[in-house]
Amino acid sequence: MISLRSPTAILVTPGSKLRAPWRLVLFMAVSAASLIVMSSLEYFIDGLMMARGYVPIVTSWGMPIALIIATMVMLKWVEGTDWTYVWLSRQSLSGGVLIRGALWGLAAIAVPSLILLATGELREVASRPGSWWAAAGLSLATLLPAAASEELLLRGYVFAVLKESVGWRWTLIATSIVFGLLHVPNPGSDAQAISLVMLAGFFLGSILLATKSLYATTLAHFAWNWFMAAGLHSPVSGLTVLAPGYQVVDSGPDWLTGGGWGPEGGLAAALGMFALLIYLHARPLRRLES
Repeated sequence: MISLRSPTAILVTPGSKLRAPWRLVLFMAVSAASLIVMSSLEYFIDGLMMARGYVPIVTSWGMPIALIIATMVMLKWVEGTDWTYVWLSRQSLSGGVLIRGALWGLAAIAVPSLILLATGELREVASRPGSWWAAAGLSLATLLPAAASEELLLRGYVFAVLKESVGWRWTLIATSIVFGLLHVPNPGSDAQAISLVMLAGFFLGSILLATKSLYATTLAHFAWNWFMAAGLHSPVSGLTVLAPGYQVVDSGPDWLTGGGWGPEGGLAAALGMFALLIYLHARPLRRLES
């Protein structure tokens, strides 16, 4: 129990380390300051480009860069450690680990979606003509930094601090709930869609624990979203995407297909994640549960 006669005990541990809640608050404050700087820099660069006749295509890298800066500050001046603490060391860049992460993220949504297509619960319809490659490239340029931002925000420094403080199980649950709540403002969100996003957060957190690589987790997140955007031309978390030539729409019940939220909001996607979660917790994560 923290002694009321020791005010500093509210801030630091007996080992003179800043307590977890204050470290998280400090991380958010540094992240916000970094984001302001990066947003201002993006605005300045965009202005220069437009003044020379160029139209900026992608301006979404400011947030992941800001979060990287904030993480670096916390590691150097608060934790006194290196990138290993947040699973961003060179060892976490192993090719096999990255491939596994990407394949797990892809399989969890691709297999259920292809089954729904084969059974007619999802169907392909024609849309306005355009270049598939251009749309796929723009989706990559937009979805990759978006995935990196969400992973750095919830499953980077925050996940590491919580895991150290309350254990990996509670950390997995807490970050998954927040991950879902962050998607409430998205178009068409409802209780089912947000519950599925929370499950997706649990799935991604499990990949992080299994691979010990935030790079692999980011690739899993990106592969999931990119398959829906570039492969299916279906909404991603309720957000519309470029759909040249065709798009995949639901023709079955929303509880199964996800409806306007996209396939990730239906029972089929939940079953895909459950199948891989069973594997992850029976194999790579078994040592953590023992």
